Amino acid sequence: MSQRQRADIEWKDGAVPVATRFDDPYFSIADGLAETRHVFLTGNDLPARFTPGFRIAELGIGTGLNLLAALIAWRAAGVAGPLRYTGFEAFPMDAGDMDRALRAFPEAHAVAGPLVDAWRAGATRFQSDDLDAEFIFGDARETLPRWAGRAEAWFLDGFAPAKNPELWSPELMAQVAAHTVPGGTAATYTAAGFVRRGLAEGRFEVERRPGFGRKRHMTVARLSA
Repeated sequence: MSQRQRADIEWKDGAVPVATRFDDPYFSIADGLAETRHVFLTGNDLPARFTPGFRIAELGIGTGLNLLAALIAWRAAGVAGPLRYTGFEAFPMDAGDMDRALRAFPEAHAVAGPLVDAWRAGATRFQSDDLDAEFIFGDARETLPRWAGRAEAWFLDGFAPAKNPELWSPELMAQVAAHTVPGGTAATYTAAGFVRRGLAEGRFEVERRPGFGRKRHMTVARLSA
C-alpha cells in the first residue's frame, strides 16, 4: 500500500489503536467486538437477514473488526456461498497494526489471518469459500459515487462526526442511499442530528435506538422500498 495514505496510529494502554489524525480510537475500550455486534450486526438485523449473495458495505474499514464479526456470524448462520463485502477506506492501517489491534479480540483474531495476509500484500480483493471482499481505497466522497454496486446493509463506521465530518455529510449519505437496495439498511454508533437528517434526506426511515455501553443512543435506518 505504498502509494496510499497511511493511518497514523498511537496506542492507548498498549492495546487500543488511536488515529492521531482524528484523535479517535478505532474501537471501544470496553469491548469493541460486543459493540460491533450490538451496533452493526443487530442494528442491521443480522444474521436474521442473511441470504445467499448478501452484500455488506462499510465506510471506514479500520481494523477489519466489523468485517470479521460479520464473517463469524455468516459462518454460524450456515448460509450457502460467500458473504460479499465492500469496504471504503481513506487511511488504511499497516497490516502489523491491524494484527496487533485484533489480538484484543481472540475470537476475531482467530479468523483474521488470511485477511491480514491479503492486507499485507496490498490486495484490493480477497476471495475464499465464504467471503468475497473488495477494498476501495481513497476519499469515499470520490470513490463511492463511482462504485457500481449496491448493498443490503451498510456499516457506517467513520471516526466521530465532530472529528471526521467529511464522512458523514448529507451528500455522502445520499450516495449511501443510492448504493443501497430497496429495503436495505444502515447502522451506526452515532446519533448526531445532522447524520440522522442526512440519512432521512436520502430516503431512509431513521430510528434512534439504545447505544452500546455508555453511549446512550445509536442510529439505524431502512431505505424506503
